[in-house]
Amino acid sequence: MADAPVPILMYHSVATAPNDATRALSVAPEAFAEQMALIGDLGLTPVTTAGLAARWRSGRPLPARPVLITFDDGYEGVHRHALPVLAKHGFPATLYVSTGWLRGAHDTGGGLDTMLDWPQVRDLAAAGVEIGGHSHSHPQLDQLDDARLCTELSRCTEIVADELGTRPVSFAYPYGYSSRRVREAVRADGYTQALAVGNALARRRQGPYALQRVTVRRGTGVEEFERLLQGRAIARTFARDRALTKGYALVRRSRQVRRKAIRSRV
Repeated sequence: MADAPVPILMYHSVATAPNDATRALSVAPEAFAEQMALIGDLGLTPVTTAGLAARWRSGRPLPARPVLITFDDGYEGVHRHALPVLAKHGFPATLYVSTGWLRGAHDTGGGLDTMLDWPQVRDLAAAGVEIGGHSHSHPQLDQLDDARLCTELSRCTEIVADELGTRPVSFAYPYGYSSRRVREAVRADGYTQALAVGNALARRRQGPYALQRVTVRRGTGVEEFERLLQGRAIARTFARDRALTKGYALVRRSRQVRRKAIRSRV
């Protein structure tokens, strides 16, 4: 089917002893290994974000039972713990880096835990991991004015291109937040697809700049993980997350209205 749903898994940290800031969205190395083994046992076919989007754009059929394995931010455990498991199974993945959080010349000190450095990012890219953009300093992009929004995107894009020699083509919105203005800016910066969160399966009709993902976290057991892969009971699993997201969206919209009102009076 042209619009068959595709699970896009959203990981963050893979760590034995994560700190308090990353614990909830971290996954233990043993759990990650078990999850990747299950993907293999179920006969799913991991693809990169760019690979999925290219097939949807061209109309070419997807591989059998596709799944995407994605990582946000750029935590060191992706190299230490996740890469050997991905290599063992021959699985591609996509890593979205916040360039100002990675260790090295561009580090702004904002990383929440031990972050990757650029040699490790290059190792990941050489092993078949697509490297995408995730902004420079990881702000809520829809809360920024136009100038800072453009800077966040262009700075990230330029650093990845300079460090890897290849311009990134996939983007993930920090915190999953976007708006029409943000999506247009991401497209204008040269990205050809972008991922939100949404905690739902991705479908072609969502459009290339609003593809949805499902969150994998420390409390995700193997049975729940299998349900995510099969698209079963997702609404029930993430009911609380969606309620909190809707409530916070109202707060954020009211903040935007206030800011616009203040600017109009200046």
